Amino acid sequence: MSNPIYLGYYFKVSPLQPATEILIAELGYAGFESFVETEDGVNAFIQKEEWIHTILDDIHVLNTNEFEIEYTSEEIEQVNWNIEWEKNFNPIVVDNLCSVRAPFHDKPDAKFDIVIEPKMSFGTGHHETTHMMIQQILKTDLRGKKVLDMGCGTGVLAILSEMKGASAIDAIDIDNWCYLNTIENIERNNCIHIKAYEGNVSLLSGKEYDVIIANINRNILLNDIQSYAKSLRANGILFLSGFYSEDFDMITEECLKNKLKYINNFNRNNWIAASYELK
Repeated sequence: MSNPIYLGYYFKVSPLQPATEILIAELGYAGFESFVETEDGVNAFIQKEEWIHTILDDIHVLNTNEFEIEYTSEEIEQVNWNIEWEKNFNPIVVDNLCSVRAPFHDKPDAKFDIVIEPKMSFGTGHHETTHMMIQQILKTDLRGKKVLDMGCGTGVLAILSEMKGASAIDAIDIDNWCYLNTIENIERNNCIHIKAYEGNVSLLSGKEYDVIIANINRNILLNDIQSYAKSLRANGILFLSGFYSEDFDMITEECLKNKLKYINNFNRNNWIAASYELK
């Protein structure tokens, strides 16, 4: 069987956010199947047989005056996805405590060292939301706690939770690729207390947690906060991210409706990672 032929589109975006996130979402809806975020934008790939000449006509972010987006494209005979992301994936260290790196990176001097192969899953630690969620977890005592990582992506937050002493962690993602990638990264980090599941918030029925981590997006969070509250034990903690500072009041209002009291938040390039406690 011959390898599929791909088309690669290379976008330069200014300012990067939120344009890059919107661009990836719209391209994914149009049929692009893989993305690699770069320092100045994003590379997107689609199988040639799925491509049509009007593929970008409905990508609305390309036609707004809010952002400057330029792109080039080319036909690619064969794509080695690992090489694509390896070219742009540098190790990071959060608060001098937690490193997130690939297997080919040197091991840094950090208390918590997470090794992942993110491939096409979200959650390398580079994005502001994942970075801040790592900060929230680092500041939380998880010893003996039962934790949920909702929208787990690569599983990096679930892995850190185990390293921080959580006794049982559920990692859930609706995307099959993320689910499989999480399983791979769980094994890579020798985790024994994490169970991965493919699905959505309906999987929470009848389950209780001490801590729930949800790094998704504003609309899903608003829809699911009630379910998170029902699944939290008394005085349980809810960490939320994936939304902008202008959405903070809306998120907090929905939390208050469900007896979740605001504790604190981190703000990084207009992204928010907030914590709430069930009262």
